[in-house]
Amino acid sequence: MSYADEVFINMCRDILENGTSTEDEKVRPHWEDGTPAYTIKKFGVVNRYDLSKEFPAITLRKVAIKTFTEEILWIWQKKSNRVADLSSHIWDQWVDENGTIGKAYGYQLGVKHKYKEGMFDQVDRVIYDLKNNPFSRRIITNIYVHQDLSEMMLYPCAYSMTFNVTKPKEGGKLVLNAILNQRSQDVLAANAANVCQYAVLIHMLARECDMQVGEFLHVIADAHIYDRHVDMIKELITRPTYQAPKFWLNPEKKSFYDFTKDDVRLDDYEYGPQVTGIPVAI
Repeated sequence: MSYADEVFINMCRDILENGTSTEDEKVRPHWEDGTPAYTIKKFGVVNRYDLSKEFPAITLRKVAIKTFTEEILWIWQKKSNRVADLSSHIWDQWVDENGTIGKAYGYQLGVKHKYKEGMFDQVDRVIYDLKNNPFSRRIITNIYVHQDLSEMMLYPCAYSMTFNVTKPKEGGKLVLNAILNQRSQDVLAANAANVCQYAVLIHMLARECDMQVGEFLHVIADAHIYDRHVDMIKELITRPTYQAPKFWLNPEKKSFYDFTKDDVRLDDYEYGPQVTGIPVAI
C-alpha cells in the first residue's frame, strides 16, 4: 500500500475506535434535510509525509489530482474568491449574491501588507523569503483574519502554512518543509484532497525557489467523520491498496505563476472505485 493509505486507514480507525461523538450537542452543520450533522471526532491529529520518498496519494479510491490542483491554484496563485474562476462546483453551496465566497481563502492571500522591503501579498512574501532569507522562522501565511470573518461565506478550514528550510546532510539543494494547520476537517470528503493539494503546492514552491521537497506535516485540530459517512468509511478502509503513484510536475515550468492543473500528473496510478453519493454537511 502507499504510505498515504497507511496514514489514512490508521487515522480513520483511530477516530472510529477512540473518537468522541457530538451527538446531542448543539452543532452548527446540518444535512440538506435540516437534520443536525453529528460527528465522531478526534482532537489533534498529526500526520507526517516525506515528499522526497513518495507522493501522498491514497489508492483506496482515485485522487482527482487535476481538480484538486486547480482549486489550490485558485486560492494560492489566482488569489481568487470568485467561484466562476473554478471549473468544478466544489464551492457552489457557499457562493454569495456577488458570485464570491466573500473575504475568504484566496481573497486573504491577495491582500498586500507593508514590510520593510516593500508591499507584498502573503504568497509573494513566502516566495521572497524562501529565496532571500530561507532560514527564517517567520515564513508563515494566515488567512483566519478575525476582522473579516463576518464577511466570509465559510470560515477557513485550512488556514495557515508554516514553511521551514533545512540543509540536507549529504549536501545539494536546500530542502523545503511545511506545516499545514487545519482547524477542522471532514475526513471522508476532504482529507485525500487537502493532503494532495498542499503536497502539490510544496512541490511547486520548491521548483520556484530551486529547492527539493522535504517533509509535509498536516495538523488537524478537529478531524471528524460525519454520522452519515461512517459506513462509507468502514467500507473504504477495508479495500485493497496499491503502491504509491509517481508524481510528475512539468519540468519546463519554473515559476509558480506559470503552473496550471495540466502541469501535474500521477503516473503508474492504480486505485479502487470512487465513493459516490457522499452527502455534504453545510
